[in-house]
Amino acid sequence: MSTSIYRAPVCQMKAFKNLFIEMSAKNCNMRCKHCYIDFPMTKNVKDFISVNCIKENLALVHNSGLECIYLTGAEPMTHPDFNTILRLCLKVANVCIITNGSFINEKKARFLKNVEDENDYEIIITLSLAHFDELKNDEVRCRGAFRQTLSAVKALAKYGFSPIISVTNFYNEAPDLLRQKVMELCNKVEYDVEPSHVKINRYIDKNNEGEPEYDEWKSLDCEYGRILTVNGVYVCPFLANDHRGRCGSTLADFSQKMVLETDFCENCTKNPEMFFGIDFQSFGP
Repeated sequence: MSTSIYRAPVCQMKAFKNLFIEMSAKNCNMRCKHCYIDFPMTKNVKDFISVNCIKENLALVHNSGLECIYLTGAEPMTHPDFNTILRLCLKVANVCIITNGSFINEKKARFLKNVEDENDYEIIITLSLAHFDELKNDEVRCRGAFRQTLSAVKALAKYGFSPIISVTNFYNEAPDLLRQKVMELCNKVEYDVEPSHVKINRYIDKNNEGEPEYDEWKSLDCEYGRILTVNGVYVCPFLANDHRGRCGSTLADFSQKMVLETDFCENCTKNPEMFFGIDFQSFGP
């Protein structure tokens, strides 16, 4: 008699290069269809991480060789102390703001440039987009989201930023064609985007159930980073506040192993690059 026992692969952290900070778990001004977060549909939750929590944990990793700190969420720019936290993080490493772009206008872009000039580290902006077609994009995100994103792209480019356009391939189109069309769209708003600044990510259907299948992966977020939340440290943004991804209470001590046992893990192994982190080796100017 033989038995077949499924064992999920174990992922070992290779280096602590990326620190993600979950500014808010549920507070966002959009309800995008492709988002991995389950939002309450009636109101925004005030679940912001405290400045003191961030200060204490940044002190623990100040000299750890971080490449980048990522301000993420839900929508990080809804945080009432966003500007303060941004300045704190820029004292430690480069900062990437992962945002839907709705809070970025010319005034905000000018402010971000001034803050960057005050520090030795760089501000990187990652903007979300669902499609190069306005109707298809807004069907996934919300009415007006397409024009908000393009307005943010134009404002940031005006002040010398080279935003990363993160595209979730909701319609499962050819990635090369999708990248080319997004690049053409950026050119129309006076942003000469590099191919490396257009990220095409797989769409993760969080309601899809099936037998997990793992291929050999290129690079995973949990191999190079951890995320700090109000509830402790977790392996990646997808598993923030999920008990399966919890790996410690503070950045003083956390597990460097992760069992790839979730649907998110399976999808990450099939993505051509990290979902959230930046590969600075291939990152264009």
